[in-house]
Amino acid sequence: MMLTVDTLISSPLEKVWQNWIDPSAVTKWNHASDDWYCPKASNDFTPGGRFSYTMSSTDDKQSFDFTGMYTKIVPNELIETKLDDGRAVTVSFESVDDENTIITETFETEATNSIDQQRTGWQAILDNFKKYCESK
Repeated sequence: MMLTVDTLISSPLEKVWQNWIDPSAVTKWNHASDDWYCPKASNDFTPGGRFSYTMSSTDDKQSFDFTGMYTKIVPNELIETKLDDGRAVTVSFESVDDENTIITETFETEATNSIDQQRTGWQAILDNFKKYCESK
């Protein structure tokens, strides 16, 4: 099953794109709630290149790596990835005007968490990304 989350960001497309792909930026926004954070991110941003984002609870008692490979990149427009568990993720970037960008993420669900939990979690991360972009 595929799910989609999206957001409108009050920031130019080029800035939004750069914040999405820059590993040092990813560590600042890539978490679903305040009791989690992203202490480490690496990114070989090329087709066939790999990414790895470590997600950790703030008490450091739980952590996991979110990893995968880029399958298609269209600069300032589209990123397609295949997660290491086999799920596909597509992220599209659309410039509304010079100062606003829409990001849409479509992802395959997994069997561990409920559909609502997955939608809520992915949307929360996207909302944190929006806050990060708009605060810079």
